[in-house]
Amino acid sequence: MAPEQHPFDDDTVEPAPQPYRHKRGRDFTETRTAHGVLGGMIGLVVASAAAGALVATAATPAISMVSVTATSTIGMFENLPGYLEIGELSEKSNIYATASDGSPVLLASFYDQNRVQVGWDQVSQYVKDAAVAGEDPRYYDHGGIDLQGTLRAAVTTASGRDTQGGSSIAQQYVKNVRVQECEREAVDETARDECYAAATETSIDRKLKEMRLAIGVEKRYSKDQILLGYLNIAGFGGTVYGIEAAANYYFSTTAANLTLAQAASLVAIVNNPVKFQLDRPESETNGAASGYAENHRRRDYILNQMLEYTKITQAEYDIAIATPVEPAISEPSTGCQTAGGSAYFCDYVAHILQNDETFGADASTRFLNFRRGGYDVYTTLDLDLQVAAERAIAENVPSTYPGWDVGGVISSVQVGTGRVLAMAQNKSYSQDPNVVAGRPDYTGINYNTDYDYGGSSGFQPGSSYKVFTLAEWLTEGHGLSERTDSRLRSNWGAFRDSCLGTQVADAGWNPRNDAGESGANYTALQSTIQSINTGFLGMAKELDLCGIAQTAERFGVHRADGNPLFQGPSAVIGTNEVAPLSMAVAFAGIANNGVSCTPIAIDRIVGRDGEELPVPQSTCAPAVSPEVAAGMHYGMTRVMSSGTGQASSGAMDPWVPVLGKTGTTDGAKDTWMVGATSKVATAAAVVSVTGDANQRGISFDSGQAATARHRMWPAVMSVAAAKYGGDGFTEAGPGPVTGRQSVAPSPGADDDDADEVE
Repeated sequence: MAPEQHPFDDDTVEPAPQPYRHKRGRDFTETRTAHGVLGGMIGLVVASAAAGALVATAATPAISMVSVTATSTIGMFENLPGYLEIGELSEKSNIYATASDGSPVLLASFYDQNRVQVGWDQVSQYVKDAAVAGEDPRYYDHGGIDLQGTLRAAVTTASGRDTQGGSSIAQQYVKNVRVQECEREAVDETARDECYAAATETSIDRKLKEMRLAIGVEKRYSKDQILLGYLNIAGFGGTVYGIEAAANYYFSTTAANLTLAQAASLVAIVNNPVKFQLDRPESETNGAASGYAENHRRRDYILNQMLEYTKITQAEYDIAIATPVEPAISEPSTGCQTAGGSAYFCDYVAHILQNDETFGADASTRFLNFRRGGYDVYTTLDLDLQVAAERAIAENVPSTYPGWDVGGVISSVQVGTGRVLAMAQNKSYSQDPNVVAGRPDYTGINYNTDYDYGGSSGFQPGSSYKVFTLAEWLTEGHGLSERTDSRLRSNWGAFRDSCLGTQVADAGWNPRNDAGESGANYTALQSTIQSINTGFLGMAKELDLCGIAQTAERFGVHRADGNPLFQGPSAVIGTNEVAPLSMAVAFAGIANNGVSCTPIAIDRIVGRDGEELPVPQSTCAPAVSPEVAAGMHYGMTRVMSSGTGQASSGAMDPWVPVLGKTGTTDGAKDTWMVGATSKVATAAAVVSVTGDANQRGISFDSGQAATARHRMWPAVMSVAAAKYGGDGFTEAGPGPVTGRQSVAPSPGADDDDADEVE
């Protein structure tokens, strides 16, 4: 409630939340003469006699002050609407993760108005008595309008003395309900401002409508219901609304556990939130000191009222009046920046809520509904794995490095469900452009996700992408023991593509092998274990490039920028920019016997009424046959036992069966380790966010930058193995192993140094 005051009430309405601000001031400042006051009194008596009802009696003082006749009063007032639709209040929504014991842990809250609605028994009796004694002492005796208070306020104000209040709690409740309608129903800022101005305008018309509606509210609801509604809707300064949020924020307690002194201090704020709120003790408002001193004065007035009306004993009063005003501010969780290392996962969830049509017609409407809807969102985040991921990055990848915009990322996905279990990166999270602009260790971009979900445009996965060529190789009937012409060459010529037509490699395109291999008549298994570029290009020469791309897509891989996968020859060795989460999802599908499940980050959403809402579901579908998946299992477990993934596999504790594939892009700009147990898949990478850097020539405190992936991946997967276990993978049959046994041409040596992908 804002500090706007009227000659007949002391109710206030909190200004609309930032950035909306409205002019505050009194409705009337003119001074009435004694004759005018007497005329108002006479008008009141005449109207009361004529109407013979409280309705006209209460309304007459206001109208008589502007010379409206008593007869007109009755008809005018009776024709005003008397029914008020009380809709749902704006409430904060919460996002939760899951602790080791399965209990929910709050990550962040989102709100336009920080409010938690509570029931009658969840509010201290001190609060209820303080509200009545301080705001409307005759609340339980009148029918919606306090005639005595209204008359007193009119006479005092008209006589030239300080503006006095006279609004009943029901009237204050009506005003706030109407303001909430503006917050809830306005389609844009202009409509919201216009609605707010109408609901709080300085006019007799507005005052009469509130009085008429207050009487209607009193007829429809019990006194206790109205008082509780008032305490839940009232503004307590800034974005704090309702007694529960006020108790949480100002005194770090609940509405049920407030002391008498605390209850009186909070009720004091309602009278004038800007003047009496308790988080700005040294501020100035309209030239008058505000904060604790002003709140103390108003609090003591309320305590005196409570004693006068025998709501408290003398002993209770003595203790409370001697208690200093000492707030214990507890800052509310506001947005993903409060989620610490889980902030990027929180941001991912927020984007899911914005992108899913379940929650509204468009992105802005969806997120606005979320911020106001009072939802509890229970996510898939496993804090055990999340903490391990955060620690692994913190210990191995700095947030900044001289001359290099370095990124460290980890994403983990549960095999068979698509549930995202961990998501971390090496930067601190902020959506404030002023913070991000001056702090290279901060970013609002989630390197783990797609652009449409708050992410970047992706990173080249290098040789970890080769598994999709392996999948297509096996799908088209080839075997792991089949050999291909894997010689180095400067002209790779034409590649078959059933979608886009024949693809011809650029002249002079001459990919090298990471370890300097000159090339040979490699088997598909050897090329997989040692990550031979020319071996996979030789395989691709016998395959359909469109088929390779479509296989990758079936495993959930797509470009992070939303464009179609590039499927030219260079794509075989990992030149598409993809998100780490997509790679984790793909390897989870490989581990799941070739059945890929789309990622999900939300387990369930519970509305304010306790009912569960529909949430996005994971869709699982075969990407390859179980037989092909078994062949992939064989080749990719060999990568971990005797190939490029040995460093990661050997560091796991406890060890369980793992499959995987490493990836190093041209010039060691990005380095990846992606792999899975039968239960959890993880992608760990060190990437160049902008610019180039050869990671083999850079050392972090923990060791070479290029090998940080082999320190991060096992740190997370060891926790996953201890918690989820891991079974052996499906054994490959003779088909995927032997295939058609083709004979390749004799290899030609080429001893050039490696400068391409691993």
